[in-house]
Amino acid sequence: MREVAIVAFGQSDHVPDSAAVSEVEMLMPVLNDVLGRAALKAGEIDFVCSGSSDYLAGRAFSFTMALDGVGAWPPVAESHVEMDGAWALYEAWVKLLTGEADTALVYSYGKSSPGDLREVLTRQLDPYYMAPLWPDSVALAALQAQALLDAGVTDERALAGVAARSRTDAAANPHAQLRGEHPMGEHVVAPLRRGDCPPIGDGAAAVLLAAGDSARRLCDRPAWIRGIDHRIEAHALGVRDLTDSPSTRLAAERAGAFERPVDTAELHAPFTSQEIVLRRALRLGDEVTINPSGGALAANPMMAAGLIRLGEAAARIQRGASRRALAHATSGPCLQQNLVAVLEGE
Repeated sequence: MREVAIVAFGQSDHVPDSAAVSEVEMLMPVLNDVLGRAALKAGEIDFVCSGSSDYLAGRAFSFTMALDGVGAWPPVAESHVEMDGAWALYEAWVKLLTGEADTALVYSYGKSSPGDLREVLTRQLDPYYMAPLWPDSVALAALQAQALLDAGVTDERALAGVAARSRTDAAANPHAQLRGEHPMGEHVVAPLRRGDCPPIGDGAAAVLLAAGDSARRLCDRPAWIRGIDHRIEAHALGVRDLTDSPSTRLAAERAGAFERPVDTAELHAPFTSQEIVLRRALRLGDEVTINPSGGALAANPMMAAGLIRLGEAAARIQRGASRRALAHATSGPCLQQNLVAVLEGE
């Protein structure tokens, strides 16, 4: 296969409410930053792919307006996925593997602040049995956390430790929404406390992919994608073991994550309990640095948080802080869809 690498990554500051700016105004500084890092112009990009949600935005084909951030001229080869931007990166990666493009710009964005996100996410559920009950995303995550507690896999003290570590690490991340240690607070939905849950906020992210010699020309230390795969769990929560994530394990296996140890893992775990599930599924020991950026517990912009995990892992490789990193993205209730990528420096 062709070698494909992440050569640049950028993200916005993640804020609780971005009502003062449009999606285009949020995106343009991020896109300009990413292109500037590679000394490229929008017209020099072979392929553009974005990830967002029209349902979340509240209007059809909202992603076409966001294309103004890329530029209306010259025309671009463009695609869109109604998913987190990590899945847009997967599509762009396939495009580069085919040889139809040498460079690809991938971006995603989400503005969750205008509505009740917990209620909106119920529309992802099975429309016949689950959705009519309106269980929100936090309630479902609490069911997963309780299953872990009942199985003796973890306890509330361990969950609090995950929250404290994530937000303390985020103190060094200027884009994070929550930084430093935060009290766990009262239960939102038992056993999950406020500190176990991600902030609701708005943000955008972008990465630039390049193949072969183009990647080496655009970046001193490209983050090579050695493997990437995504899998899905059964839609019905009642037939799943919520203490495990077989789809994550299978995606990691297909991506080559178990062939050699990794030193860094950026896990898209919006709830503390989900990090426990992912660490077990991915066989990550204490020697692996988990979410040095703070992870989704520090900033969780819908439709962009998964792409940010890949970008943060790539950025550590480009800085020389990591040699082989794993990046994970998820979508849907209780880790329903999972994508795993393995990144390496030369």
